[in-house]
Amino acid sequence: MNNVAFALTGLCSAWTLLGTLAVIRATRGQRLPESLARRIEDPLSTHTDRGPAASERAGRARELPAVSVLKPLCGKDAGLADNLESFFVQDHPNIELVFGVQRPDDPAIAVVQALAERHPEVATKLVVHPGTGAINPKVDNLLGMLPHASHDLVLISDSNVRAPAHYVSEMVETLMADPKNGLVTNLFAGTGENGLGSALENVQLNGFCAAGSALPTLLGDALVIGKSMLFSKQVFEELGGFRRVADVLAEDYVMGKLFQHGGYRVRIAPTVLDNVTRGMTVRGFVQRQQRWAMLRSRLRPAAQLVEPLTSPLALLPVAWLAMGPAAALTWVAVLLALRDVGGWVALRGFRNAWLPAVLSPVRELFMLLVWARAPLKRHVTWRGHKVRLGAGTLVFVPAAARAR
Repeated sequence: MNNVAFALTGLCSAWTLLGTLAVIRATRGQRLPESLARRIEDPLSTHTDRGPAASERAGRARELPAVSVLKPLCGKDAGLADNLESFFVQDHPNIELVFGVQRPDDPAIAVVQALAERHPEVATKLVVHPGTGAINPKVDNLLGMLPHASHDLVLISDSNVRAPAHYVSEMVETLMADPKNGLVTNLFAGTGENGLGSALENVQLNGFCAAGSALPTLLGDALVIGKSMLFSKQVFEELGGFRRVADVLAEDYVMGKLFQHGGYRVRIAPTVLDNVTRGMTVRGFVQRQQRWAMLRSRLRPAAQLVEPLTSPLALLPVAWLAMGPAAALTWVAVLLALRDVGGWVALRGFRNAWLPAVLSPVRELFMLLVWARAPLKRHVTWRGHKVRLGAGTLVFVPAAARAR
């Protein structure tokens, strides 16, 4: 029995250590803590570069191919204007921004129009369309926007993402570095916490989610979170295009697999993006993580089943049996600090790093509850759309909704 206990604690320790190292390796220390501190106080302050490094980047950017940035919008997220403006001040000289909404009264429209007036030098398109019939609402929006993208290189970026000025240029450089590169993505840091819900969300994003995405992807098993994806439109169409993912909820995961199985590499660019969670409640945190857990249970049911083996808190009784109470409690504290505090510092520096130190055990308890419920729940509601979730994250419109 002790041998099994030691094996399980060793497995959890190895996974935690490798996941943290993967996050550090993927980002290669590109983010400076002091710059992040300025960004939280003034979200656009980092978009003004100074010095030789900025000049060198600008020179390289002038030689890069053009890019269409697709920003699917639905409603006015917290910090939306600042998030979107970070794309109007990119240093890439040949960029167009394509914004898509599916309702003429969407409040995001006024935000886009005001920013376009403020930055007339940036090619901007606002597409208002009724949708194309895809069940996945994000893909439905993207399908309506794609015909308006002028360039072959397409960058999909979510509305709650905030980026530094060199972001688009760096993405293109990473993609063009090797003909075998098919899709480029990023790690992202949860930022902007202003309450318990958003703080818990950021601890989850900067710890469990970052490590769970970085480690498999660096090992060649692409696990893409679709907040940032750059690829060639032509190549993607050859692999099946958006119609291949129109009726799955985890379109980002499936897109990564399309490129991987099509013989292309999925790369992580070094810049860490801000995922602004300001205003999220505890209920919103649980609902979002429940949806993601449901996706994991349909995509990789075996891996989701053993997820608690990666949780130091869940394995505390096992560690207690193997090591005794004092050593077990120390082991749990060290691993939680390594993953959650270490991931936080690697992605966004030391600012507010006390939050994961305090909230990590609370987050663990919430996530164990979410894990237990994930295989049992059948329906997902996302931005007002309720769908039934099937194997492989295939989505089905409930019969009552079809009848209306």
